[in-house]
Amino acid sequence: MSIGERRPVTGGDDEAARLDAALPDIDWSVAPVGTVFSRFRAPSGELAVAALGDPADPRVVLIPGVTGSKEDFYLLAPILVAAGYYVQSFDLAGQYESADAGPVPGGHYTYPLLVADVVAFLRDGRPAHVLGYSFAGILAQLALVEHPELFRSLTLLTAPPEPGQSFRGVRIIGVLSWFATARIGASLMIWGITTNKNRVSDSRLAFVRSRFALTRRSSVDDIVGLMKRVPDVRARVAASGIPLLVVTGDHDLWPTHLHAANAEALGARLAVYRTGHSPCETAPHQLGRDMITLFREAESRGR
Repeated sequence: MSIGERRPVTGGDDEAARLDAALPDIDWSVAPVGTVFSRFRAPSGELAVAALGDPADPRVVLIPGVTGSKEDFYLLAPILVAAGYYVQSFDLAGQYESADAGPVPGGHYTYPLLVADVVAFLRDGRPAHVLGYSFAGILAQLALVEHPELFRSLTLLTAPPEPGQSFRGVRIIGVLSWFATARIGASLMIWGITTNKNRVSDSRLAFVRSRFALTRRSSVDDIVGLMKRVPDVRARVAASGIPLLVVTGDHDLWPTHLHAANAEALGARLAVYRTGHSPCETAPHQLGRDMITLFREAESRGR
């Protein structure tokens, strides 16, 4: 693919797509063999970290979104490790096993607080190939424009494709998002997840429901509010020279044409798969293939 080129929706003759179609149902509370868990002292507090692979290998950092966690990459991480990479992920402040991290009492989860955590984590090691999943794609871009030296490449996985009120383009209900408060929006998000509107397997549903016992509700409310005022840094991201990949499913929350327009504005490649908002869970082989291609090209350019 050339820069800005859209990869066609994957067809049945694609080996990675065949592997994804044959994915087994896993217990998402059980980590891949060899996973090492630790805690990282970030500006907001201690963050829960999972790492897989040889720390001497090139570094990859996978950042989950709101209501998500490091476990969301349990299918993707081994694919990247097998290709010769060291993979780390961490729960955002307020989320799952990083629930105790956050603002001072009475404060809010803000872009500066969350981006400072991302920057601190990236600084705690060599420059990395970074993936920002959904909301974390916003954080990753904000970190990149301030500290491009920490990035070797950036993959935006089903990240909000429009600045400003990012929910406005969501399929069907986008128009209603103008009238919903952050608290109401968070309630709708949690309701959709816990009632399985994403149509995930029973084992996956059990895990995502269990995370809410730890995730701090105020963090979800605040982050939904942040997603209603996304800074427009696309020109600065494009000017950074960092190799970029935009990834979506053709049944994502946001329509594909918005992701395509975002990729064009960023000067990024675009990959589209036959799936929804979570290709790291449903299309990890296709996602891994395209990320590794991005990594190799970045490395060939001396990044």
